[in-house]
Amino acid sequence: MGDAVRVAYTKFDGSLHYHQTMTRLGADEHGSWLGAPPGTIMRKGADGPPITIPQPHVLLVPGSGWWTAVFNGEPARLEIYCDITTPATWPDPHTVTMIDLDLDVGRIRADGRVERYDDDEFAEHQIRYGYPAEVVAQASAAADWLMAAVSAAAEPFGGAHRRWLARVAPAGPPGATAARHS
Repeated sequence: MGDAVRVAYTKFDGSLHYHQTMTRLGADEHGSWLGAPPGTIMRKGADGPPITIPQPHVLLVPGSGWWTAVFNGEPARLEIYCDITTPATWPDPHTVTMIDLDLDVGRIRADGRVERYDDDEFAEHQIRYGYPAEVVAQASAAADWLMAAVSAAAEPFGGAHRRWLARVAPAGPPGATAARHS
């Protein structure tokens, strides 16, 4: 597999949000793919306690766009979890960062239902952080686009992730643990 990449989501004020180290798997027409096996540690904030992610997962960082997408392996409740973010930046080859803009879109594995999350937090943070009108417009448009694309299983949400996920998923039958990535 590839090099280690530090994935760091921040809030609009620059404070560290969720972060973890993943492995560079490769790139395709959808963007850069990073992966992590079961047991990967994530943290929230600069000094948050470790959060163990029990399922394998891959992160798609699109070449452009106001979002990132996590594709969770079995048996996670959410198959897909998209964060609405500013376009990702790569300050160096081993670090990717983006500003989390609160809105999220997820697809539930059991029934394929697609849901939008955290509109209340998005409204609150527009005031708290003073999101510029362009940021509000781009984030809202990205959330609307993701709702439609994930609902329609349009690529990369139709199965493009499977070959990448197979590279970090353990062999054999799925385990019995699950977690939500948000």
